[in-house]
Amino acid sequence: MSNMQPINLRSFKQKARYQKTGMRRFLSKLDKQAPRGLDKKIAGLEKEVWAETDCLSCANCCKTMTPTFTKQDLKRISAHFNMTVDAFQKKWLRKEKGGDRDWLNKTEPCQFLNLKDNKCSIYEIRPADCAGFPHLSKKFKDFVHIHKQNVEYCPATYRLVEKMMIGVD
Repeated sequence: MSNMQPINLRSFKQKARYQKTGMRRFLSKLDKQAPRGLDKKIAGLEKEVWAETDCLSCANCCKTMTPTFTKQDLKRISAHFNMTVDAFQKKWLRKEKGGDRDWLNKTEPCQFLNLKDNKCSIYEIRPADCAGFPHLSKKFKDFVHIHKQNVEYCPATYRLVEKMMIGVD
């Protein structure tokens, strides 16, 4: 049975701003000394989180973040638009400064987000980064740094960490 509620983005942002430091501290502590069976515990909590989370009432990730575009993403999406990869990059993307120099969206919100209904216009061929977001089901140790960032942007991540703080010893 679903307990899904629309997300009040304003309220979420206030809670996240207030709680993010404590949540990040909690995640760091767990990262240093994770209890046995943590990934299994998270998998159970994740099911609860998705039963409660209506992403289409939020889309904060698409409004405030940018995915990284892999070579495969670039080929697939540019082909969808009958464009060369180079033309697609020039029109929509920018190269990250420093670091790995990934390809990122030029603008936020994402150019493929329909702001009227929060739906992605390229959902079926969206970047792998979008398809995996917010990476809750990944191995905790490998994605703890991502969760620390996402508690502030993603209500599902926030809710998962909130449930973890209650249920993890």
